[in-house]
Amino acid sequence: MPFRRSNQKNSLHSNQLSSDLSKNIHTFKNAFEDCSDIVYRPFLINGERKAMMIYFVGMVDFAELDTNVLSRLMEKNESKERNVTQWIQEKLSVAKVTEVTLIDECIQEISTGSTLLLVDQEQIGAAIQLVGYEKRSIEEPSSEQVVKGPRDGFTETISVNVALIRRRIKDPNLKMKTLKIGRSSQTDVSMMYIKDLANETLVEEVYNRLKRIDIDGVIETQYIEELIEDHPTSPFPQILSTERPDTCAASLLEGRVIMLVDGSPFVMIAPTTLLSLLQSSEDYYQRYVLGSAIRLLRFLYVGISLLLPSLYVAVLSYHQEMLPTKLIISISTSREIVPFPAIVEALIMEVTFEALREAGVRLPKQIGSAVSIAGALVIGQAAIQAGIVSPPMVMVVALTGIASFTIPRYNLGATFRLLRFPMIVLAGTLGILGIMLGLLLILTHLCTLRSFGVPYLSGMAPMQKTSMKDFLIRAPWWMQSTRPHFTGKYNKFRQGPNQKPGPQQGGD
Repeated sequence: MPFRRSNQKNSLHSNQLSSDLSKNIHTFKNAFEDCSDIVYRPFLINGERKAMMIYFVGMVDFAELDTNVLSRLMEKNESKERNVTQWIQEKLSVAKVTEVTLIDECIQEISTGSTLLLVDQEQIGAAIQLVGYEKRSIEEPSSEQVVKGPRDGFTETISVNVALIRRRIKDPNLKMKTLKIGRSSQTDVSMMYIKDLANETLVEEVYNRLKRIDIDGVIETQYIEELIEDHPTSPFPQILSTERPDTCAASLLEGRVIMLVDGSPFVMIAPTTLLSLLQSSEDYYQRYVLGSAIRLLRFLYVGISLLLPSLYVAVLSYHQEMLPTKLIISISTSREIVPFPAIVEALIMEVTFEALREAGVRLPKQIGSAVSIAGALVIGQAAIQAGIVSPPMVMVVALTGIASFTIPRYNLGATFRLLRFPMIVLAGTLGILGIMLGLLLILTHLCTLRSFGVPYLSGMAPMQKTSMKDFLIRAPWWMQSTRPHFTGKYNKFRQGPNQKPGPQQGGD
């Protein structure tokens, strides 16, 4: 069945406002029929002209409406020869007043929180922005906390999020384009980039992908992400999502494009690579030696989170000769009463651990962490005593779970947790050969992925000399003179020459 537009919207699209106020009011009452929260406020302009204000309760600041609009418009004015619309523009002490002439424009303005002002004998209305709905205060993102670095995070209000970015990049070349996506939701979606840094082809491609979206509503960034990514069937995220303004600012300075969605605290960054998903903003706020060490440790734990259970199953099932004799005797002794093979034992524990993790996320914060920790301890001990699993398997699954928490991006961590299960199955059926086959399939898939035309393994394949300074280790800032290749032929240098500090650089 084809996706069709609302008949009401089609019928109102080209209709002009009437000069008859009562006719306009009748039109809007039909459009907003059965909307008990809409207000129609009649009054007299200048004591003689009939007028009407239309707005939704809870979306307008009543104090400003009374003080800066109603009281001023109802004052007696001696000059009666000026155009009423011009007089209203001069009289109102509000930041933004937009002239509207079409019925559907008026409906859209009312639905987005503006106050519509209609005057008798005038075919032009005024949309007054007096938005007064509640907003969440700026606070540190709970999913991207840092020891050192900025503490502010994005909110669900797009104007606040844009301001947080402009506070960090005070450059007139920071451009923003806004579209309304969603036939019913009419959600504001903005893309931001720095002109002369971002590749023009990339900017145009992002804009065209956003423009082609035709959907009834956009509630969260995931709606947009799944409609614009290059490989929608891949489990790997091809767009980076973040709640941190500093991460967005750093990405803009590297020539990337960011996308903001009104109503969501998450901002999308494109293009992205596997390496950028494994990097944390705190890597750049620590001394480069410490940041590099933490990054290397993170890469190690990424491998552990993906491969440790499958390696344990493969070695225990097919390659016992790889373990020291005392260790294999100890493991075999602990598994004497376990009735399941290693692959079943691993799958049982992994599924149980994922259930505990999900329960900890969904339960209220006060008891979620307690349930996760206590549940893991109690269930693990009970499973060992019941002979369902062995103590080494519990240790392997626990270490794997801890390793997965070191991945900075939740969606990438979820991808590795998902891939862990087929790797266990391959290890249980083919041993080390199965693990090698699984890794080969994953690597082949990663090599085929692109994010807005940029290879997903960029920095490794193809390998670039400049990218190696921010790959396995984080080189000091005075060595990172060039930007990533996303900028193409544009400004490649982020700093001047001879930036290495030292006593000889102390002054002229």
